[in-house]
Amino acid sequence: SSRRRHTRCLSDWSSDVCSSDLFAAGNAAAAEPKRANVLFLFADDMRADSVAALGNPVVKTPTLDALAQRGFVMRNAYCFGGNSAAVCTPSRNMLLSGNAYFRWKDFQPPQGAKGMLSPGDGPNWPLSMQAAGYETYHEGKRGNTALLIQAKFEHNLYINENQDRTGGEPGKQIADDVTKFLKERKTDRPFFMYLAFGNPHDPRVADKKYMDLYERDKIPLPRNFLPQHPFDNGEMTVRDEALLPWPRTEAAVRKELHEYYATITAMDFHMGRIIAALKELGQLDNTIILFSADQGIAIGSHGLLGKQNLYDAGMKCPLVFAGPGIPHSSSDALLYLLDIYPTVLDLVGAAKPSGIDGQSFRPVLTGTTKTVRNELFFAYRDVQRAWRDDRWKLIRYPQVNMTQLFDLQADPDEMKNLAEDAAHQPRVEQMLAKLKDQQAKYTDTLPLTVANPKPAAWTPPSAEERAKQKAAKKAEKKK
Repeated sequence: SSRRRHTRCLSDWSSDVCSSDLFAAGNAAAAEPKRANVLFLFADDMRADSVAALGNPVVKTPTLDALAQRGFVMRNAYCFGGNSAAVCTPSRNMLLSGNAYFRWKDFQPPQGAKGMLSPGDGPNWPLSMQAAGYETYHEGKRGNTALLIQAKFEHNLYINENQDRTGGEPGKQIADDVTKFLKERKTDRPFFMYLAFGNPHDPRVADKKYMDLYERDKIPLPRNFLPQHPFDNGEMTVRDEALLPWPRTEAAVRKELHEYYATITAMDFHMGRIIAALKELGQLDNTIILFSADQGIAIGSHGLLGKQNLYDAGMKCPLVFAGPGIPHSSSDALLYLLDIYPTVLDLVGAAKPSGIDGQSFRPVLTGTTKTVRNELFFAYRDVQRAWRDDRWKLIRYPQVNMTQLFDLQADPDEMKNLAEDAAHQPRVEQMLAKLKDQQAKYTDTLPLTVANPKPAAWTPPSAEERAKQKAAKKAEKKK
């Protein structure tokens, strides 16, 4: 059946080319090895646990499974956070610049300006790769991206986002364009491709053949599913959270997950087409392939739907490296997405620019060290801050003066808040001090405690109140 074929096959629905063969020995006609190509497959709003090979019991991702089974999995890769509710924007700018968003103070819009300016000057990934002799290619969505940096790519293409997200074949336009480009390119220069897919961001519309791969009623909810977040986190009615009414029902969240997984499966299929084209052209064995996403997304975790939170569901991303010189292994080393840029430069023998926050974790990939970061700091607008080490994670909500403490070793789903436990008070104080130290490092001046906090309790808006809020936002956009 087509269902069984898609679970194992990658090139098209009736093909006999299967995931087990995709990364088999390359074309015998391949050219002599040279500096490795780099192919970066980058998803939009995709949780770290949304790949079958990374532990998801339901999703069907044969392309990404084959990549993980061949390559190196980083299990603690995170988005740094966001200075915008559209976290995609700062995430992609941090990824391509290697700098945390606090470094962009000169690029913030004046009061009353619409939109969020982003860094366009200084070191960035496309210019670094071009200086190293690479032909650079970007294709992806236009909205909420790093427009100024993406303009630095030699080839800079944008998809029709509405068609991509509602046409039933998410990822198809990128796969069509890239396979054509690869087959027609004439240069001997190695290529660096940054393919910024617009999926599985909503709206999520996948063809029936993908939807039929799943039985909605049997899709498990996240282990940390809640009908509603237990307190006001500062972003309870942001656009993503308003996609479903409160409280979240199990049936409504399963519907979201069904569409989410089917969209991922479709995108995985079209990613497989790109990899199959590399193999056909004899380029696969000399190409470093990366897969990651701009941040995670809750879809029911903690009673939330979006990425406007600092839980692992919101900020943790899948990350896989595969290709020449990269062993099959995995690591729990802590890292940011903004570390990927200097790491790839290190892997291809290119110079890392000075003065960026990103650190190369190539020593982790090569097994010479266990980690390059002992702690991570996270920030989301002026409402959430967090700090973690290899075991403990603290989240602070300054507007309501609330703290959460999680033992990630015993409680990886962040379900048991230990912050009010008297036995953990010394740890809370120590971690708050470390959080403040990291704020100073990144020039973050947000107070962690306010004199007049908002009430922590939160009541969902009525349907009438939601309608008024939508009307007010529409009116504001027209100004």
